Amino acid sequence: MISLGCPKATVDSERILTQLRVEGYQIVPSYQDADVVVVNTCGFIDSAKAESLDAIGEALAENGKVIVTGCMGVSESAIRDVHPRVLTVTGPQQYEQVVNAVHEVIPPKADHDPFVDLVPPQGIKLTPRHYSYLKISEGCNHSCSFCIIPSIRGKLVSRPAGEVLVEAERLVESGVKELLVISQDTSAYGVDLKYKTDFWAGQPTRTRMLELCESLARMGVWVRLHYVYPYPNVDDVIPLMAAGKLLPYLDIPFQHSSPRILKAMKRPAFEDETLARIKKWREICPDLTIRSTFIVGFPGETEEDFQYLLNWLSEAQLDRVGCFQYSAVDGAPANELEGAVPEEVKQERWERFMAHQQTISAARLQRKIGKEIQVLIDEVDDEGAIGRSWGDAPDIDGNVYIDNLNLKPGDMVWARVFDADEYDLWADMI
Repeated sequence: MISLGCPKATVDSERILTQLRVEGYQIVPSYQDADVVVVNTCGFIDSAKAESLDAIGEALAENGKVIVTGCMGVSESAIRDVHPRVLTVTGPQQYEQVVNAVHEVIPPKADHDPFVDLVPPQGIKLTPRHYSYLKISEGCNHSCSFCIIPSIRGKLVSRPAGEVLVEAERLVESGVKELLVISQDTSAYGVDLKYKTDFWAGQPTRTRMLELCESLARMGVWVRLHYVYPYPNVDDVIPLMAAGKLLPYLDIPFQHSSPRILKAMKRPAFEDETLARIKKWREICPDLTIRSTFIVGFPGETEEDFQYLLNWLSEAQLDRVGCFQYSAVDGAPANELEGAVPEEVKQERWERFMAHQQTISAARLQRKIGKEIQVLIDEVDDEGAIGRSWGDAPDIDGNVYIDNLNLKPGDMVWARVFDADEYDLWADMI
């Protein structure tokens, strides 16, 4: 299984592998040992599509039998034009079709007994044992002009709260110490179900972000919120973070700050109100870490708009920030907008953006020197342990380095920070 793209795609891959494992299939780590390869693609931007096509080509060259699924699968012709030998192509969330395609290549064993050939209750996971993604919904109700996710994954479909909480329980019972809550729009969780009441552990619970967070907080593990839009209901979870029930961490995709560009992106243009809310959140929860992503070089972006964004960053003082140069995506309304920004200008603005934010991030990490932090260990190499603090999500944020060879992945320790750079921390165990 080759799984590309975002954590939501990772969860899709886990579901496919779990079903195949239930049916008696073995998952192997190399092309040579496999009877068939499944490639779960990403189709969000051109570079992701190129990576997906390269992965398909490598699988064909190394194995020859390749099933393609995922977000790029909605454009089957784009895949078959380059790789006509692929066996089947399906879109995202089409788990049954992928499993059926595997059946056609390798018929299930007639003697497989699902009551004897056990699968872990938490299913097959692609993440390390000590953390896991918890997908609470599919799709999105937004119509951002640069994005085609709703056309790929559809409108918002929330999972009932009881179903999500049972899955979370199984993960915690299996040894997971960090749950990373993901969706396209975590803040909108339950809107499509009108926040209907569900049941968990014999008790009623509403299918809504606040109630879900309150229940997850009782499980005794780290709970980290991703892809949170800054709706007013986000204010409700900040006290939970201040009380230590949720990780003081918000991943909010702001994308820009200029009112004119936000309007062209078809995103809420309340940048001043957002700054006031960030200030209020930090007054309630001083340890709050905010990460975000931005786009520079969006059609029509002027130097004035870009400078507005830099000034906004100085005011917002975000902790972790990623930045992308605008890339036209087939089917996105933004492609029709006037004022395309030249590639060299995009690159120049991206470099200025990253240098500007790097200074902010470095200064914020310097404030952590001398503080005691809790660290979840991800790996140990010849130089010591590498972990993450409350403010660090796996794969996208920084690391905490501890000079200790006796730790192991999944250990939770307290440490005192003695050094920092733009992204990472160095600490001694307490």
